Amino acid sequence: MNLEAVCSRLRAASDRLAQCTADQKNRALLAVGDALNDSRKEILAANARDVAQARSGGMRESLIARLALDDAGLDDIIAAIGKLAAQTDPIGEIPAGWTVPNGLQIRQVRVPLGVAAVIYESRPNVTVDAFALAYKSSNAVLLRGSSSALESNRTIVSAIRKGLSAAGGETDAVALSEPPVQGDTHADVDWILNAVGKIDVALPRGGAALIKRVVETARVPVIETGSGVCHVYIDETANAAMAVAIAENSKIQKPAACNALECLLVHASRAEEVLPPIKEAFEKYADKTGRPGGVEIRCDERSFAILGGAENVVRATDTDWGFEFVDYIMAIRVVDSLDEAIGYINTHNTKHSDAIITESRTNARRFQQRVDSACVYVNASIRFTDGGEFGMGAELGISTQKLHARGPMGITALTTIKYYIDGEGHVRP
Repeated sequence: MNLEAVCSRLRAASDRLAQCTADQKNRALLAVGDALNDSRKEILAANARDVAQARSGGMRESLIARLALDDAGLDDIIAAIGKLAAQTDPIGEIPAGWTVPNGLQIRQVRVPLGVAAVIYESRPNVTVDAFALAYKSSNAVLLRGSSSALESNRTIVSAIRKGLSAAGGETDAVALSEPPVQGDTHADVDWILNAVGKIDVALPRGGAALIKRVVETARVPVIETGSGVCHVYIDETANAAMAVAIAENSKIQKPAACNALECLLVHASRAEEVLPPIKEAFEKYADKTGRPGGVEIRCDERSFAILGGAENVVRATDTDWGFEFVDYIMAIRVVDSLDEAIGYINTHNTKHSDAIITESRTNARRFQQRVDSACVYVNASIRFTDGGEFGMGAELGISTQKLHARGPMGITALTTIKYYIDGEGHVRP
């Protein structure tokens, strides 16, 4: 693939997209949803081939769950496109405007970034989400998924182009960079990350190793979607039943997600009360997870004294603190105070999502103010950190940086501000 030529076509398409009306873009998006539905059989067959290949190669089942696509999953993807089409087009919005004393009229106008490169792992839904968010915000997008999802991504992008063509949309606004089958399998990624003037922004979405490579290699601007070392802290005033339910949901529902629970912190005064029920809640998932006790629990000394003796309970090592397991594994640590919990989280988290379970409004606000994360919850599962759950329709990822975008990135994350200044022959004295 000639990436330079591809980027030239993407640039031209982004220029044309910037001139499209909201109705034109929405019709194209809805047509893409129809095309994905029409290509359902081909997409699911391609995904089944990817899953079979991944399984034969020894990929963990928790990671295969991210790769696998079924009818319900495809329905969700198509529904997300419809929700995105129904949202207000941000392009052309005027966040602020004013007139200065000399009469110059100044407006801030929201405009697209241009050409985005999304580099991601084995998640076919990202292929559609990234395209749809880019198209809605008048950006062209270069997609670079992992080799483990290549068949799925090829088939999905083909369906996207069919939908765009049927609606008279910009078929050149999306391109797929396929991983080389031999030689340097990341050569295309390195080219993309150094394509200054051709790529306006790179967005990595995946594990810590992928994100580290992108951040350290890129010469183009990067919006970092960090890995998720996420915590739930059970405060001394927590409702016990609520604490158990939130810990269960945060860990079990989708352990390979970046917003899954990796480390549970418990106030010492509540540990003996809440830890056994949490362990029991996990046990009912043993058949699903293939693990004794459902979840492997890695304990500090105080929590081990409470839970130790079961096959799935082991002593934690130093490397377990601040580690993203991406599996049915969870660390537990007992703390003596809210301040200790906050200090621990800020030292070991990845600035993604953290929660407190508490009946104290004072403790809740203190936790939210002091924990340095994109999303800080009170009495809710951290699994809600998601563009769809936040009402954005879809997301490009969860940004853990503080500049430009933070948290779930929806349409506006792919836009920037341009200043329109109108005068009447003004010259500066």
